[in-house]
Amino acid sequence: MIGIVSYGSYIPKFRIKVEEIARVWGEDAKKIKGGLGVHEKSVPDVDEDTATIGVEAAREAVKRAGIDPEEIGAVFVGSESHPYAVKPTATIVGEALGVGNDYYAADLEFACKAGTAGMQICFSMVKAGMIKYGLAIGADTSQARPGDALEYAAAAGGAAFIIGKDPIAEIEATYSFTSDTPDFWRRDLQPYPSHGGRFTGQPAYFRHVISAARGLMERYSYKTEDFDYAVFHMPNAKFPVRAARMLGFSDEHIGQGLVVRAIGNAYSGSSLLGLAATLDVAEPDERVLLVSFGSGAGSDAFALRVTDKIKEFEREPKVWDKIERKVYVDYAIYLKHRRKIKA
Repeated sequence: MIGIVSYGSYIPKFRIKVEEIARVWGEDAKKIKGGLGVHEKSVPDVDEDTATIGVEAAREAVKRAGIDPEEIGAVFVGSESHPYAVKPTATIVGEALGVGNDYYAADLEFACKAGTAGMQICFSMVKAGMIKYGLAIGADTSQARPGDALEYAAAAGGAAFIIGKDPIAEIEATYSFTSDTPDFWRRDLQPYPSHGGRFTGQPAYFRHVISAARGLMERYSYKTEDFDYAVFHMPNAKFPVRAARMLGFSDEHIGQGLVVRAIGNAYSGSSLLGLAATLDVAEPDERVLLVSFGSGAGSDAFALRVTDKIKEFEREPKVWDKIERKVYVDYAIYLKHRRKIKA
């Protein structure tokens, strides 16, 4: 069996409420919360970025696994907010963990599904016998133009997964659905992304998420009832709930992983934080359907089966415990933390 040997997560402690952002822009907070299903979002500290988030999540994963960091043969960091345009984040993470020098490393970009792409690569490399363990990270400090609709949900956070043999959750199957769909983009040197408004829904998110989930089920003979949990990418709270219902899942299937309501959309960390929160409570022989989404556009689907190893795995502190550890900031402090204002 090959799959998730360990996982870790990190969520910045700072939060800003939808009401505070709406107050500044003279908008109706109640209407926005009703439309997005998001009540507040995480805000990185002034010294937090994708690299620091990735390191914290990875350190927790390594500690929980109880392995020598030098046994990690590959480090892949998926993000759309890497701190350097030319300088890898993966090497920073590898150095901080003490992985050594004998490992494969790369930064991945595919909007919000870059982290799950790293999981697929690590899975393939372990399966091929190239490495013993691979580390896949999805982390972001997502950007949003002040006053844009994205500002209410664009958040920060990430999760790290160590892939190897004898796992706590076996990767039984994985499937991807990809197309050239320009729903969301950010050109080189532009500080904020652009998006296609409502076009980001049906032609982008729903087409790819539903197609990836159904493609996985059809190719590997799964049915909705085979899964105890489902986790989808969460640009807001309404999209994953609607996707779940389209596939025949109930609110109970997705509730544990629906972290977006409390922390917003952590982009590459979004679906992976949802998966981590789900693994926090999953029991042996339960199955989890994971479907990420990245604009541009594509989705990666995974069928995961929890093994008996989960019984002896340290799952504290849980993702929801970290979500509850929070300090609220006002809009001015938020701007300072996001470096949108400078002295």
